Amino acid sequence: AVLGCALWVLLPGVLAELCPSPCSCTSLGEARGTRVDCGSRGLRSLPALPRTTRSLHLHNNSLSSIPTGALDSLGLLQELQLGDNPWHCDCHILYLRLWLEDFSAPALAWLRCASPAHLRMKPLGQLTGNELGGCTTLLPTKCLQFFWRDLILIAGVVVTLLLVALALKFSKELGCRLTLGGRRLRRGIPKTY
Repeated sequence: AVLGCALWVLLPGVLAELCPSPCSCTSLGEARGTRVDCGSRGLRSLPALPRTTRSLHLHNNSLSSIPTGALDSLGLLQELQLGDNPWHCDCHILYLRLWLEDFSAPALAWLRCASPAHLRMKPLGQLTGNELGGCTTLLPTKCLQFFWRDLILIAGVVVTLLLVALALKFSKELGCRLTLGGRRLRRGIPKTY
């Protein structure tokens, strides 16, 4: 009981440490996570969010994009409000679009581009590759990490195949020597009648 009371007293302090300064945070219970309300705070960039965020309100701010990877660590997230932000629909919006396709496809229909002018009011989910331009350098994948992993796997397969080929070659040579050696012995043994 004393430990429970101590945690109850310390919880607001711990929550305050994790909560970004312009936002307000509310615990939903230890197992349920945290509600982070950053709505209508004039945010121009996404603050560092607690990993325990279950409900995130970012509506009615001045967010134009979300940095690549910024939402990936929010494994408990179940509710997200992003409306009423001036989204700038260029290559930097690609991460948010792809992330929302996995998280909540209907949310894409509600988010609309504020700029550039030719995309104004277009739903984020309807953007095409042609409209975003050449975004290949900003895709949210760790290409170099995958390159080295794949290179190591390929090298391992090649080494394994070489070892198998060598083993087969030596096993055939050994089999031939034994067979030839056995035939010589039979020929050299005198026949006894």
